[in-house]
Amino acid sequence: MQSERQPPDPPQQDSPSAAQTAGPAASGPTGPRITREAEAAALARDMATDPDTHRFECRSCGYVYDPGEGIKKFGIAPNTPFSNLAEATFLCPVCRSPKAVFRDIGPRHKASGFQQNLDYGLGANRLTAGQKNVLIFAGFALAIAFLLSFYSLR
Repeated sequence: MQSERQPPDPPQQDSPSAAQTAGPAASGPTGPRITREAEAAALARDMATDPDTHRFECRSCGYVYDPGEGIKKFGIAPNTPFSNLAEATFLCPVCRSPKAVFRDIGPRHKASGFQQNLDYGLGANRLTAGQKNVLIFAGFALAIAFLLSFYSLR
């Protein structure tokens, strides 16, 4: 009886290759190139897994604690994680709510919304809240300038 011989499976790569980790300069014409978008995505994944970089929002008043900024009024230095703040003494600077009222809203540069919805639309779903505010108010300024230009028509 003859046994059928199966071809060996290709090796699985759980870790990135040397060309991927070394960056674009080390990748040759046949190797993969790492783009700036891929590097930014990797940085975002790293930041998303580190809870010390996450911002926290007060559910009572909407104040956002950003560890990168700290709170000068309370003497909290920049880059102080929310987890390092004292549970008993930390209060919201706006409404004086306790630390337990705050909820994690993720890293600063993370686009808002569900991950599967970020690919829809004209690219606006990938913008952060600050970028969306700039677009909205710039649009208002242009509309006002356009309407005021009607006074120059005589």
